[in-house]
Amino acid sequence: MRLKFNINNREALASGLLILLGLGVMLKGSTYTIGTMARMGPGFFPVMLGVLLMFLGALCLFATGLSTKDEDEEDFSGPSQWRGWIAIVGGVLAFIVLGEYGGLVPATFALVFISALGDRNHSLLSALLLAGFVTVLGVLIFSWGLELQFPMFRWG
Repeated sequence: MRLKFNINNREALASGLLILLGLGVMLKGSTYTIGTMARMGPGFFPVMLGVLLMFLGALCLFATGLSTKDEDEEDFSGPSQWRGWIAIVGGVLAFIVLGEYGGLVPATFALVFISALGDRNHSLLSALLLAGFVTVLGVLIFSWGLELQFPMFRWG
């Protein structure tokens, strides 16, 4: 039995895209004032997020993109998860629209509820409970804890 060092093209491409996205976010964030840890400027979070994305992309590349496998092993590509993709994209789009016209509470609830429906293991009740819990947690963290200037409810 001989092990062969192989490059998983799909994982390597995904890792490369993460690194590229992180680099773009970091470069764009560095055009703003970064500040210090004690007095963070508007560019601090994007720069740190870009660095984190690049680190995670490199970690994914070495963890899964470059893997060893037996010669006899075949690649298995499972069925596409279109339901999950559609639910996640629909949740993000609902957050964008409801965030603009409805506020933080309905936008967060819709995002989590619609995205949770993409998982076949969630029932309507579990998706509702998850959405309610994450919405309450989001309001506590972002509205009261961080004092984010995003209205909880907005009509129109």
